[in-house]
Amino acid sequence: MAELMAGTARAPGRRRRLRVDRVSLLLLPAVLVLVVFFGYPLLDIVRQAFTEPEAGLGNFRELLADPTTARVVVRTVVMALVVAVSTLLLAYPYAYLMTVTGPKARAVLMALVLLPFWTSLMARNFAWIVLLQDGGPLGMLGALFGRGDRGLLGSAPGVAIGMIQVLLPYMVLPLYSVMSGIDRRLMSAASGLGASKATCFRRIYLPLSLPGVVSGTTLVFVLALGFYVTPKLLGSPKESMVAQVIGTKVEKLLDFGGAGAFSVLLLALTGLLLLLVARVSRAGAALGLAGAGRGGRED
Repeated sequence: MAELMAGTARAPGRRRRLRVDRVSLLLLPAVLVLVVFFGYPLLDIVRQAFTEPEAGLGNFRELLADPTTARVVVRTVVMALVVAVSTLLLAYPYAYLMTVTGPKARAVLMALVLLPFWTSLMARNFAWIVLLQDGGPLGMLGALFGRGDRGLLGSAPGVAIGMIQVLLPYMVLPLYSVMSGIDRRLMSAASGLGASKATCFRRIYLPLSLPGVVSGTTLVFVLALGFYVTPKLLGSPKESMVAQVIGTKVEKLLDFGGAGAFSVLLLALTGLLLLLVARVSRAGAALGLAGAGRGGRED
């Protein structure tokens, strides 16, 4: 009898382990794809950074000794930050509008967000070349304000405009995903207790939407750090970012070791920034909870 009861008790554990094993088998193809098509090339780049043209840290010493490295890295980080903040300012009210409209209007707004994914990136960049070139529509608009018919092609603002248009959906979708799950009855309850709309937004809606803000901003920022096609087509060699410098080292200089070293530097920079964002997010969440508690006691 005791053995029968012990076997019955062990049965649920066996079933749970069986389910875990089946889930692991379902994850196996994705893991293999990541290892083969991402992990191996990444490790090969790291290997070349330390072994080409000779083993050692020569590529990194040369990279850090070059004064242009710091300028390129700073330019890349600043551009990524500008793009992330600009997309956030544009996407936040758009995502909020998607949560308050009816189903039909929401479907139209979602289609507009997804429309860029149905259009070739190269086609969109060439369209921006037409819009931003000298004498183009943007230049004609500038002529009305006395700045001639000069466009923004080949300048940092032109690159920023193109990158914002490309990366805007990556900000809207995380924001909408979080905002759509916010219970609006909390806002109604706060209004019923006498809070103004601005107070309801600042004390309730904004803190609840912060996970979407953090995830969207982080995603756009990291993608902007490694952007290549849009800055290559809309920018100029004087405004090169890290990805363009890496491309030049590979395509024109055949400096695979130097390109690998720069890639490792960009990867390390991205990892440090992600770590910083994670710590700031945790600190912000803790401060938000503390502030909410003080506000509740004051009210």
